[in-house]
Amino acid sequence: MEHFDKKAIDSKVAAGLPFTDRWHNRFHLEMPFGLINDPNGLTYADGEYHIFFQWNPLGCEHKNKCWAHVRTRDFVHYSLPELSLWPSDEHDKDGCYSGCGFAEKGKVRVFYTCNAKNDGVRTPAQRLGTLQEDGSVRKDEIVIPDSPEGITGHFRDPYLFHRHGRRYFVIGAQADGEKPRGTVLIYKEGKDGWQNLGELHTRLGDFGYMWECPNMLHFGSYDALIFCPQGLEAREFDRQNLYQAGYIAGHLSLDSMDMMQHTKFQELDHGFDFYASQVFQHEGRHILLGWMGMPDRDDEYPTREKGWMYSLTMPRVLTLRQGHIFSRPAAELKALRIEDTALDIDSDMEDKLSTRLFDGSEVLMDITLGKAKKVELTLVYGLEKTVFSYDHTTQVMTIDRTGMKNGGRGVRRFKMFVDRVLSLQLFVDRAAVEAFFQHGEEAASFLVFPEKNIRPELRVTADAPLETVTGRVWELDSFRFNP
Repeated sequence: MEHFDKKAIDSKVAAGLPFTDRWHNRFHLEMPFGLINDPNGLTYADGEYHIFFQWNPLGCEHKNKCWAHVRTRDFVHYSLPELSLWPSDEHDKDGCYSGCGFAEKGKVRVFYTCNAKNDGVRTPAQRLGTLQEDGSVRKDEIVIPDSPEGITGHFRDPYLFHRHGRRYFVIGAQADGEKPRGTVLIYKEGKDGWQNLGELHTRLGDFGYMWECPNMLHFGSYDALIFCPQGLEAREFDRQNLYQAGYIAGHLSLDSMDMMQHTKFQELDHGFDFYASQVFQHEGRHILLGWMGMPDRDDEYPTREKGWMYSLTMPRVLTLRQGHIFSRPAAELKALRIEDTALDIDSDMEDKLSTRLFDGSEVLMDITLGKAKKVELTLVYGLEKTVFSYDHTTQVMTIDRTGMKNGGRGVRRFKMFVDRVLSLQLFVDRAAVEAFFQHGEEAASFLVFPEKNIRPELRVTADAPLETVTGRVWELDSFRFNP
Protein backbone atom coordinates (compact mmCIF):
# COMPACT_ATOMS: atom_id res chain seq x y z
CA MET A 1 0.00 0.00 0.00
CA GLU A 2 1.35 3.39 -1.06
CA HIS A 3 2.01 6.11 1.50
CA PHE A 4 -0.08 9.27 1.04
CA ASP A 5 1.21 12.48 2.62
CA LYS A 6 -1.80 14.82 2.59
CA LYS A 7 0.18 17.92 3.49
CA ALA A 8 2.79 17.39 0.77
CA ILE A 9 0.20 16.49 -1.88
CA ASP A 10 -2.00 19.50 -1.02
CA SER A 11 1.04 21.82 -1.24
CA LYS A 12 1.92 20.40 -4.64
CA VAL A 13 -1.66 21.04 -5.87
CA ALA A 14 -1.56 24.65 -4.61
CA ALA A 15 1.78 25.18 -6.38
CA GLY A 16 0.26 23.89 -9.64
CA LEU A 17 -2.51 26.52 -9.67
CA PRO A 18 -3.41 28.57 -11.62
CA PHE A 19 -2.90 26.34 -14.67
CA THR A 20 -0.49 27.46 -17.37
CA ASP A 21 -0.54 24.59 -19.90
CA ARG A 22 -2.57 25.38 -23.02
CA TRP A 23 -4.57 22.12 -22.76
CA HIS A 24 -5.61 22.80 -19.17
CA ASN A 25 -9.19 23.98 -19.02
CA ARG A 26 -10.37 27.24 -17.50
CA PHE A 27 -13.94 26.48 -16.40
CA HIS A 28 -13.85 22.72 -15.90
CA LEU A 29 -12.61 21.16 -12.67
CA GLU A 30 -9.24 19.49 -13.19
CA MET A 31 -6.08 18.72 -11.24
CA PRO A 32 -2.53 19.91 -11.98
CA PHE A 33 -1.27 16.31 -11.79
CA GLY A 34 -2.57 12.76 -11.61
CA LEU A 35 -5.63 11.07 -13.06
CA ILE A 36 -9.16 12.08 -12.06
CA ASN A 37 -12.39 10.26 -12.79
CA ASP A 38 -15.83 9.78 -11.17
CA PRO A 39 -17.41 12.71 -9.32
CA ASN A 40 -18.33 11.48 -5.83
CA GLY A 41 -19.95 12.55 -2.58
CA LEU A 42 -21.85 15.51 -4.02
CA THR A 43 -23.47 17.29 -1.07
CA TYR A 44 -24.86 20.67 -0.04
CA ALA A 45 -24.17 21.61 3.58
CA ASP A 46 -24.01 24.85 5.52
CA GLY A 47 -24.20 27.14 2.50
CA GLU A 48 -21.65 25.28 0.38
CA TYR A 49 -21.59 22.62 -2.29
CA HIS A 50 -19.06 19.87 -1.63
CA ILE A 51 -17.64 18.11 -4.68
CA PHE A 52 -15.44 15.05 -4.24
CA PHE A 53 -13.97 13.11 -7.14
CA GLN A 54 -11.76 10.09 -7.76
CA TRP A 55 -8.08 10.95 -8.06
CA ASN A 56 -4.78 9.13 -8.35
CA PRO A 57 -2.30 11.77 -7.13
CA LEU A 58 0.67 9.44 -7.77
CA GLY A 59 0.36 8.97 -11.52
CA CYS A 60 -1.81 8.65 -14.62
CA GLU A 61 -2.95 5.05 -14.09
CA HIS A 62 -6.26 3.73 -12.78
CA LYS A 63 -4.88 2.75 -9.39
CA ASN A 64 -4.16 4.37 -5.98
CA LYS A 65 -7.78 5.58 -6.02
CA CYS A 66 -8.25 8.46 -3.59
CA TRP A 67 -10.88 11.16 -3.28
CA ALA A 68 -10.10 14.83 -3.87
CA HIS A 69 -12.39 17.54 -2.44
CA VAL A 70 -13.40 21.10 -3.30
CA ARG A 71 -16.02 23.47 -1.87
CA THR A 72 -17.96 26.15 -3.74
CA ARG A 73 -20.89 28.47 -3.06
CA ASP A 74 -21.53 29.42 -6.67
CA PHE A 75 -19.82 26.92 -9.05
CA VAL A 76 -17.41 29.72 -10.03
CA HIS A 77 -15.22 30.29 -6.95
CA TYR A 78 -13.69 27.14 -5.44
CA SER A 79 -11.55 26.21 -2.49
CA LEU A 80 -8.14 24.81 -3.39
CA PRO A 81 -8.58 21.12 -4.27
CA GLU A 82 -7.19 18.82 -1.59
CA LEU A 83 -6.61 15.15 -0.85
CA SER A 84 -9.51 14.02 1.31
CA LEU A 85 -9.77 10.21 1.37
CA TRP A 86 -7.05 7.68 0.56
CA PRO A 87 -6.29 3.96 0.96
CA SER A 88 -5.06 3.39 4.51
CA ASP A 89 -6.24 0.08 5.96
CA GLU A 90 -7.05 -3.54 5.15
CA HIS A 91 -10.54 -2.64 3.85
CA ASP A 92 -9.62 -0.02 1.24
CA LYS A 93 -5.94 -0.80 0.65
CA ASP A 94 -6.62 -1.31 -3.09
CA GLY A 95 -8.69 1.81 -3.57
CA CYS A 96 -11.32 4.15 -2.18
CA TYR A 97 -13.91 3.62 -4.89
CA SER A 98 -16.96 5.72 -5.71
CA GLY A 99 -19.84 6.64 -3.45
CA CYS A 100 -22.20 9.40 -2.45
CA GLY A 101 -22.41 12.15 0.15
CA PHE A 102 -25.06 13.54 2.46
CA ALA A 103 -25.43 16.12 5.22
CA GLU A 104 -26.21 14.87 8.73
CA LYS A 105 -26.30 16.88 11.96
CA GLY A 106 -24.29 19.70 10.45
CA LYS A 107 -21.59 17.34 9.12
CA VAL A 108 -20.72 16.21 5.60
CA ARG A 109 -20.84 12.41 5.51
CA VAL A 110 -19.70 10.11 2.73
CA PHE A 111 -20.66 6.52 1.87
CA TYR A 112 -18.19 4.74 -0.37
CA THR A 113 -16.90 1.38 -1.59
CA CYS A 114 -13.67 0.06 -0.08
CA ASN A 115 -11.73 -2.17 -2.43
CA ALA A 116 -9.37 -4.87 -1.15
CA LYS A 117 -7.82 -7.71 -3.11
CA ASN A 118 -6.25 -10.72 -1.42
CA ASP A 119 -4.91 -13.67 -3.45
CA GLY A 120 -6.83 -12.40 -6.47
CA VAL A 121 -10.14 -12.25 -4.59
CA ARG A 122 -11.87 -8.86 -4.43
CA THR A 123 -13.71 -7.89 -1.23
CA PRO A 124 -15.90 -4.81 -1.70
CA ALA A 125 -17.05 -3.27 1.59
CA GLN A 126 -19.42 -0.29 1.92
CA ARG A 127 -18.30 2.23 4.51
CA LEU A 128 -19.37 5.55 6.01
CA GLY A 129 -17.06 8.48 6.67
CA THR A 130 -17.18 12.04 8.03
CA LEU A 131 -15.45 15.12 6.62
CA GLN A 132 -13.11 16.72 9.18
CA GLU A 133 -12.00 20.33 9.70
CA ASP A 134 -8.66 19.67 7.98
CA GLY A 135 -10.41 18.43 4.80
CA SER A 136 -9.70 14.75 5.39
CA VAL A 137 -12.43 12.13 5.76
CA ARG A 138 -12.53 10.17 9.01
CA LYS A 139 -13.32 6.54 8.24
CA ASP A 140 -16.30 5.27 10.22
CA GLU A 141 -18.12 1.96 10.36
CA ILE A 142 -18.36 -0.64 7.62
CA VAL A 143 -22.06 -1.19 7.01
CA ILE A 144 -21.91 -3.94 4.34
CA PRO A 145 -18.75 -6.09 4.70
CA ASP A 146 -18.86 -7.94 1.35
CA SER A 147 -20.97 -8.59 -1.74
CA PRO A 148 -24.10 -10.70 -1.07
CA GLU A 149 -24.66 -14.22 -2.35
CA GLY A 150 -25.10 -14.41 -6.11
CA ILE A 151 -23.19 -11.17 -6.70
CA THR A 152 -19.52 -11.08 -7.75
CA GLY A 153 -16.85 -8.81 -6.22
CA HIS A 154 -17.99 -6.15 -8.72
CA PHE A 155 -20.33 -4.52 -6.22
CA ARG A 156 -19.79 -0.78 -5.85
CA ASP A 157 -20.87 2.87 -5.96
CA PRO A 158 -23.64 3.15 -3.32
CA TYR A 159 -26.10 6.03 -3.73
CA LEU A 160 -28.47 7.03 -0.92
CA PHE A 161 -32.04 8.10 -1.58
CA HIS A 162 -35.20 8.65 0.49
CA ARG A 163 -38.70 7.27 0.00
CA HIS A 164 -41.64 7.48 2.39
CA GLY A 165 -39.42 8.93 5.12
CA ARG A 166 -36.99 5.99 5.00
CA ARG A 167 -33.41 5.79 3.75
CA TYR A 168 -32.42 3.39 0.97
CA PHE A 169 -29.42 2.96 -1.24
CA VAL A 170 -29.01 1.63 -4.74
CA ILE A 171 -25.69 0.00 -5.67
CA GLY A 172 -24.09 -1.19 -8.91
CA ALA A 173 -23.51 -4.91 -9.23
CA GLN A 174 -22.72 -7.91 -11.36
CA ALA A 175 -24.84 -11.05 -10.99
CA ASP A 176 -22.79 -14.25 -10.88
CA GLY A 177 -23.37 -16.97 -13.41
CA GLU A 178 -22.11 -18.63 -16.56
CA LYS A 179 -22.51 -15.24 -18.23
CA PRO A 180 -22.06 -12.32 -15.76
CA ARG A 181 -24.93 -9.85 -15.90
CA GLY A 182 -25.17 -6.20 -14.90
CA THR A 183 -27.78 -5.24 -12.32
CA VAL A 184 -28.46 -2.99 -9.34
CA LEU A 185 -29.47 -3.92 -5.79
CA ILE A 186 -31.46 -1.86 -3.30
CA TYR A 187 -30.90 -1.81 0.47
CA LYS A 188 -33.28 -0.42 3.10
CA GLU A 189 -32.24 1.04 6.44
CA GLY A 190 -33.83 -0.53 9.50
CA LYS A 191 -33.31 -0.73 13.26
CA ASP A 192 -30.79 -3.54 12.81
CA GLY A 193 -28.82 -1.98 9.98
CA TRP A 194 -29.24 -2.30 6.24
CA GLN A 195 -31.46 -4.96 4.69
CA ASN A 196 -30.82 -6.24 1.17
CA LEU A 197 -34.12 -6.04 -0.74
CA GLY A 198 -32.56 -7.76 -3.75
CA GLU A 199 -32.28 -6.85 -7.42
CA LEU A 200 -34.36 -4.12 -8.97
CA HIS A 201 -36.35 -5.70 -11.82
CA THR A 202 -36.47 -3.95 -15.18
CA ARG A 203 -37.58 -4.90 -18.69
CA LEU A 204 -34.05 -4.44 -20.05
CA GLY A 205 -33.18 -8.15 -19.97
CA ASP A 206 -29.56 -9.05 -20.71
CA PHE A 207 -28.10 -5.55 -20.73
CA GLY A 208 -24.33 -5.68 -20.36
CA TYR A 209 -22.06 -7.44 -17.87
CA MET A 210 -21.81 -4.70 -15.20
CA TRP A 211 -23.83 -1.65 -14.12
CA GLU A 212 -21.81 1.09 -12.45
CA CYS A 213 -22.58 4.40 -10.75
CA PRO A 214 -26.36 4.08 -10.21
CA ASN A 215 -28.41 7.08 -9.01
CA MET A 216 -32.10 6.88 -8.09
CA LEU A 217 -33.84 10.21 -8.74
CA HIS A 218 -37.37 11.43 -8.10
CA PHE A 219 -39.10 13.91 -10.46
CA GLY A 220 -42.62 14.67 -9.24
CA SER A 221 -44.48 11.36 -9.55
CA TYR A 222 -41.76 9.77 -11.70
CA ASP A 223 -38.52 8.03 -10.86
CA ALA A 224 -35.37 7.75 -12.95
CA LEU A 225 -32.60 5.19 -12.52
CA ILE A 226 -29.35 6.58 -13.92
CA PHE A 227 -26.59 4.00 -14.40
CA CYS A 228 -23.57 3.11 -16.53
CA PRO A 229 -23.87 -0.27 -18.26
CA GLN A 230 -20.74 -1.94 -19.58
CA GLY A 231 -20.76 -4.47 -22.41
CA LEU A 232 -23.43 -3.10 -24.78
CA GLU A 233 -23.05 -3.40 -28.54
CA ALA A 234 -22.79 -0.11 -30.43
CA ARG A 235 -25.73 0.81 -32.65
CA GLU A 236 -26.14 3.25 -35.53
CA PHE A 237 -27.49 6.15 -33.46
CA ASP A 238 -26.59 5.32 -29.86
CA ARG A 239 -24.33 3.29 -27.52
CA GLN A 240 -21.30 4.32 -29.57
CA ASN A 241 -18.85 4.78 -26.70
CA LEU A 242 -17.02 1.87 -25.13
CA TYR A 243 -19.28 2.18 -22.05
CA GLN A 244 -22.56 4.09 -21.69
CA ALA A 245 -24.10 6.53 -19.22
CA GLY A 246 -27.87 6.73 -19.32
CA TYR A 247 -31.19 6.14 -17.61
CA ILE A 248 -34.63 4.61 -17.58
CA ALA A 249 -37.61 6.61 -16.30
CA GLY A 250 -40.73 5.07 -14.77
CA HIS A 251 -42.21 4.34 -11.35
CA LEU A 252 -40.17 2.66 -8.63
CA SER A 253 -42.11 0.10 -6.59
CA LEU A 254 -40.13 -0.87 -3.51
CA ASP A 255 -42.80 -3.43 -2.62
CA SER A 256 -42.38 -5.48 -5.78
CA MET A 257 -38.80 -4.25 -6.45
CA ASP A 258 -39.85 -3.26 -9.95
CA MET A 259 -39.20 -0.26 -12.16
CA MET A 260 -42.76 -0.07 -13.47
CA GLN A 261 -43.74 1.19 -16.95
CA HIS A 262 -40.24 2.39 -17.64
CA THR A 263 -38.93 3.96 -20.81
CA LYS A 264 -36.25 2.41 -22.99
CA PHE A 265 -32.64 3.09 -21.98
CA GLN A 266 -31.64 6.59 -23.10
CA GLU A 267 -28.20 8.17 -22.99
CA LEU A 268 -27.55 11.29 -20.95
CA ASP A 269 -24.90 12.57 -23.34
CA HIS A 270 -23.96 11.71 -26.93
CA GLY A 271 -20.37 12.94 -26.84
CA PHE A 272 -17.14 10.94 -26.84
CA ASP A 273 -16.16 11.73 -23.23
CA PHE A 274 -18.93 11.32 -20.67
CA TYR A 275 -19.24 8.68 -17.97
CA ALA A 276 -19.87 8.00 -14.27
CA SER A 277 -22.13 10.96 -13.62
CA GLN A 278 -23.55 11.71 -10.18
CA VAL A 279 -26.59 13.81 -9.30
CA PHE A 280 -27.46 15.57 -6.08
CA GLN A 281 -30.52 17.50 -5.07
CA HIS A 282 -30.66 20.98 -3.58
CA GLU A 283 -33.63 23.36 -3.35
CA GLY A 284 -35.61 21.40 -5.91
CA ARG A 285 -32.78 21.16 -8.45
CA HIS A 286 -31.20 17.92 -9.63
CA ILE A 287 -27.58 18.93 -10.29
CA LEU A 288 -25.36 16.58 -12.29
CA LEU A 289 -21.60 16.40 -12.64
CA GLY A 290 -19.99 13.89 -14.98
CA TRP A 291 -16.52 12.62 -15.72
CA MET A 292 -15.13 13.81 -19.06
CA GLY A 293 -13.27 10.66 -19.92
CA MET A 294 -13.80 7.00 -20.69
CA PRO A 295 -12.44 3.94 -18.84
CA ASP A 296 -10.03 1.73 -20.80
CA ARG A 297 -9.34 4.46 -23.35
CA ASP A 298 -6.40 6.18 -21.64
CA ASP A 299 -4.29 6.21 -24.81
CA GLU A 300 -6.74 8.71 -26.38
CA TYR A 301 -5.72 11.47 -23.93
CA PRO A 302 -2.35 13.04 -24.77
CA THR A 303 -2.13 15.04 -21.52
CA ARG A 304 -0.96 11.78 -19.93
CA GLU A 305 2.53 12.66 -21.16
CA LYS A 306 2.24 15.97 -19.28
CA GLY A 307 1.33 14.23 -16.03
CA TRP A 308 -2.39 14.85 -15.73
CA MET A 309 -5.58 13.39 -17.21
CA TYR A 310 -9.29 14.18 -17.51
CA SER A 311 -11.84 16.80 -16.40
CA LEU A 312 -15.23 17.00 -14.78
CA THR A 313 -18.16 18.44 -16.71
CA MET A 314 -19.72 21.73 -15.75
CA PRO A 315 -22.69 21.34 -13.38
CA ARG A 316 -25.98 20.64 -15.20
CA VAL A 317 -29.54 20.88 -13.96
CA LEU A 318 -31.77 17.96 -14.96
CA THR A 319 -35.50 18.01 -15.61
CA LEU A 320 -37.75 15.17 -16.76
CA ARG A 321 -40.33 15.79 -19.47
CA GLN A 322 -42.43 13.03 -21.06
CA GLY A 323 -39.97 10.35 -19.99
CA HIS A 324 -36.92 12.20 -21.31
CA ILE A 325 -34.24 13.95 -19.24
CA PHE A 326 -33.30 17.46 -20.35
CA SER A 327 -30.03 18.94 -19.11
CA ARG A 328 -29.05 22.61 -18.99
CA PRO A 329 -25.90 24.27 -17.62
CA ALA A 330 -26.46 25.51 -14.07
CA ALA A 331 -27.63 29.15 -14.08
CA GLU A 332 -24.70 30.13 -11.83
CA LEU A 333 -22.35 29.66 -14.79
CA LYS A 334 -23.74 32.85 -16.37
CA ALA A 335 -21.50 34.69 -13.89
CA LEU A 336 -18.52 33.56 -16.03
CA ARG A 337 -19.72 35.69 -18.96
CA ILE A 338 -17.63 38.80 -19.70
CA GLU A 339 -20.34 41.08 -21.04
CA ASP A 340 -18.18 43.88 -22.48
CA THR A 341 -16.56 41.56 -25.04
CA ALA A 342 -19.79 39.79 -26.09
CA LEU A 343 -20.55 39.57 -29.81
CA ASP A 344 -24.06 39.57 -31.25
CA ILE A 345 -24.85 37.24 -34.14
CA ASP A 346 -27.68 38.54 -36.32
CA SER A 347 -27.53 37.38 -39.88
CA ASP A 348 -29.82 36.71 -42.81
CA MET A 349 -27.32 34.18 -43.95
CA GLU A 350 -26.92 33.64 -47.66
CA ASP A 351 -23.62 31.84 -47.65
CA LYS A 352 -21.67 31.34 -44.43
CA LEU A 353 -21.06 32.86 -41.05
CA SER A 354 -17.70 32.90 -39.31
CA THR A 355 -16.77 34.19 -35.88
CA ARG A 356 -13.54 33.99 -33.91
CA LEU A 357 -14.00 32.55 -30.42
CA PHE A 358 -12.14 33.40 -27.23
CA ASP A 359 -9.82 31.36 -24.98
CA GLY A 360 -13.03 30.23 -23.31
CA SER A 361 -16.38 30.83 -24.98
CA GLU A 362 -20.11 30.33 -24.69
CA VAL A 363 -22.15 30.41 -27.89
CA LEU A 364 -25.95 30.70 -27.88
CA MET A 365 -27.38 30.29 -31.36
CA ASP A 366 -30.73 29.79 -33.09
CA ILE A 367 -30.57 28.72 -36.73
CA THR A 368 -33.86 28.98 -38.66
CA LEU A 369 -33.30 26.44 -41.39
CA GLY A 370 -35.50 27.82 -44.15
CA LYS A 371 -34.77 25.82 -47.31
CA ALA A 372 -31.56 24.30 -45.94
CA LYS A 373 -31.58 20.55 -45.33
CA LYS A 374 -28.00 20.25 -44.08
CA VAL A 375 -26.22 22.65 -41.77
CA GLU A 376 -22.67 22.40 -40.42
CA LEU A 377 -21.11 24.11 -37.41
CA THR A 378 -17.35 23.72 -37.49
CA LEU A 379 -14.83 24.47 -34.76
CA VAL A 380 -11.73 25.38 -36.74
CA TYR A 381 -8.30 25.19 -35.08
CA GLY A 382 -5.97 26.29 -37.89
CA LEU A 383 -5.74 23.23 -40.15
CA GLU A 384 -7.69 21.06 -37.67
CA LYS A 385 -11.42 20.90 -37.15
CA THR A 386 -14.31 19.30 -35.30
CA VAL A 387 -17.65 19.35 -37.09
CA PHE A 388 -21.28 19.28 -35.89
CA SER A 389 -23.49 18.51 -38.88
CA TYR A 390 -27.27 18.26 -38.81
CA ASP A 391 -29.32 16.59 -41.54
CA HIS A 392 -32.90 17.81 -41.38
CA THR A 393 -34.15 15.10 -43.76
CA THR A 394 -32.93 12.18 -41.62
CA GLN A 395 -33.09 14.11 -38.29
CA VAL A 396 -29.54 13.03 -37.46
CA MET A 397 -26.84 15.04 -35.69
CA THR A 398 -23.26 13.93 -36.42
CA ILE A 399 -20.19 14.97 -34.42
CA ASP A 400 -16.98 14.33 -36.35
CA ARG A 401 -13.62 14.58 -34.62
CA THR A 402 -11.56 12.91 -37.36
CA GLY A 403 -10.17 16.31 -38.39
CA MET A 404 -8.09 16.53 -35.19
CA LYS A 405 -4.51 15.23 -34.98
CA ASN A 406 -4.11 14.57 -31.25
CA GLY A 407 -6.16 12.35 -28.98
CA GLY A 408 -9.33 10.40 -29.66
CA ARG A 409 -11.05 10.91 -32.98
CA GLY A 410 -14.03 9.18 -34.61
CA VAL A 411 -17.67 10.03 -35.24
CA ARG A 412 -20.83 10.03 -33.09
CA ARG A 413 -24.35 10.07 -34.55
CA PHE A 414 -27.68 10.46 -32.82
CA LYS A 415 -31.31 11.19 -33.71
CA MET A 416 -32.66 14.62 -32.81
CA PHE A 417 -35.93 16.15 -33.92
CA VAL A 418 -35.80 19.72 -35.21
CA ASP A 419 -38.87 21.42 -36.66
CA ARG A 420 -37.75 24.79 -38.05
CA VAL A 421 -35.12 26.09 -35.63
CA LEU A 422 -31.90 24.33 -34.61
CA SER A 423 -30.97 25.67 -31.15
CA LEU A 424 -27.48 25.28 -29.76
CA GLN A 425 -25.67 26.28 -26.58
CA LEU A 426 -21.97 25.56 -26.93
CA PHE A 427 -19.21 25.87 -24.33
CA VAL A 428 -15.70 25.77 -25.76
CA ASP A 429 -12.89 25.59 -23.21
CA ARG A 430 -9.24 25.04 -24.06
CA ALA A 431 -9.71 21.28 -24.43
CA ALA A 432 -13.26 20.58 -23.23
CA VAL A 433 -16.35 21.13 -25.39
CA GLU A 434 -19.90 20.78 -24.07
CA ALA A 435 -22.87 21.20 -26.41
CA PHE A 436 -26.56 21.44 -25.50
CA PHE A 437 -29.10 21.08 -28.31
CA GLN A 438 -32.77 22.09 -28.49
CA HIS A 439 -32.77 23.74 -25.05
CA GLY A 440 -31.18 20.76 -23.33
CA GLU A 441 -33.09 17.94 -24.99
CA GLU A 442 -29.75 16.40 -25.98
CA ALA A 443 -26.16 17.05 -24.88
CA ALA A 444 -22.69 16.08 -26.05
CA SER A 445 -19.39 16.39 -24.15
CA PHE A 446 -15.93 15.72 -25.48
CA LEU A 447 -12.27 16.70 -25.34
CA VAL A 448 -10.11 18.02 -28.17
CA PHE A 449 -6.39 18.69 -28.06
CA PRO A 450 -5.53 21.25 -30.77
CA GLU A 451 -1.97 21.03 -32.05
CA LYS A 452 -1.53 24.80 -32.28
CA ASN A 453 -2.17 27.24 -29.45
CA ILE A 454 -4.75 29.32 -31.32
CA ARG A 455 -8.23 30.54 -30.56
CA PRO A 456 -10.79 28.52 -32.52
CA GLU A 457 -13.10 29.93 -35.14
CA LEU A 458 -16.77 28.91 -35.40
CA ARG A 459 -18.06 28.58 -38.95
CA VAL A 460 -21.67 27.94 -39.94
CA THR A 461 -22.43 26.70 -43.47
CA ALA A 462 -25.48 25.16 -45.13
CA ASP A 463 -26.52 23.53 -48.40
CA ALA A 464 -29.05 26.31 -49.11
CA PRO A 465 -29.69 29.80 -47.72
CA LEU A 466 -30.64 29.76 -44.06
CA GLU A 467 -33.57 31.95 -43.08
CA THR A 468 -31.86 33.56 -40.06
CA VAL A 469 -28.99 32.95 -37.67
CA THR A 470 -29.24 34.80 -34.36
CA GLY A 471 -27.37 34.54 -31.10
CA ARG A 472 -24.54 35.74 -28.93
CA VAL A 473 -20.93 34.78 -28.20
CA TRP A 474 -19.48 35.48 -24.76
CA GLU A 475 -15.93 35.30 -23.57
CA LEU A 476 -15.93 33.24 -20.37
CA ASP A 477 -13.79 33.88 -17.32
CA SER A 478 -11.86 31.15 -15.52
CA PHE A 479 -12.86 29.42 -12.31
CA ARG A 480 -11.22 31.06 -9.29
CA PHE A 481 -9.42 28.97 -6.69
CA ASN A 482 -9.16 30.67 -3.31
CA PRO A 483 -6.94 29.38 -0.50
